[in-house]
Amino acid sequence: MRAWYFDNKPGHQKLPHMGEHVPNEMVYQLGIKHWKIPLEGHKKVIDEIAKERDYPNRDVINISKEGLGDIYDEKMVYFFQEHMHEDEEIRYILDGTGYYDIRETPSDNWIRFQIEAEDLIIIPVGIYHRFTLDEGDYIKSIRLFRADPKWVYLYRSKEMDVNPYRLEYVNETKEKFGIAVTEEDRVAVKEAFERHKQTELASKKAAPIGWGQWVWSWLTWRSYT
Repeated sequence: MRAWYFDNKPGHQKLPHMGEHVPNEMVYQLGIKHWKIPLEGHKKVIDEIAKERDYPNRDVINISKEGLGDIYDEKMVYFFQEHMHEDEEIRYILDGTGYYDIRETPSDNWIRFQIEAEDLIIIPVGIYHRFTLDEGDYIKSIRLFRADPKWVYLYRSKEMDVNPYRLEYVNETKEKFGIAVTEEDRVAVKEAFERHKQTELASKKAAPIGWGQWVWSWLTWRSYT
């Protein structure tokens, strides 16, 4: 894997934008996990990783003009918006190439690294990142999911900066680089998780009753009348 600072110069996102070299060790300290897994026999290894990390669902995505058709341009914009997730982003590259950009903590600089066939990449929970194709304009990969194949993009904002998963990631990364994490920082994470939990509970209570639930409720009511 090759990594470098994104140069921020004008030019299409698919260009290398190659700045100063970044050692892989720094990328790993930012939470990225990377393995080279040969295509031959890859399924067994992916199955083991999926079981170990509790990601039972998967799909295969072909990101290209041919693979995405009419939504290609829309997806190129979508993938390249800065965001984070509350689950790990796990990808095994079957063919093609592309770029991930990740935010360095605490500088907030972009670091870019290239992915290619036989790369298994895990993007950690809470890191701001984005993805783009390179000039090859094609990548095919296996995506692992905890739930049915779906993906929630949490775009960077003031609200997301205090997301508990984001705060936890920042604290853990600072400690890796020997940067002091205060008691106030730790308390902020605990309080943010509590607010997050309360918000999720409120959302579940406010969720509309599905058709199946409605039928069951009606049958239960009828049994008592």
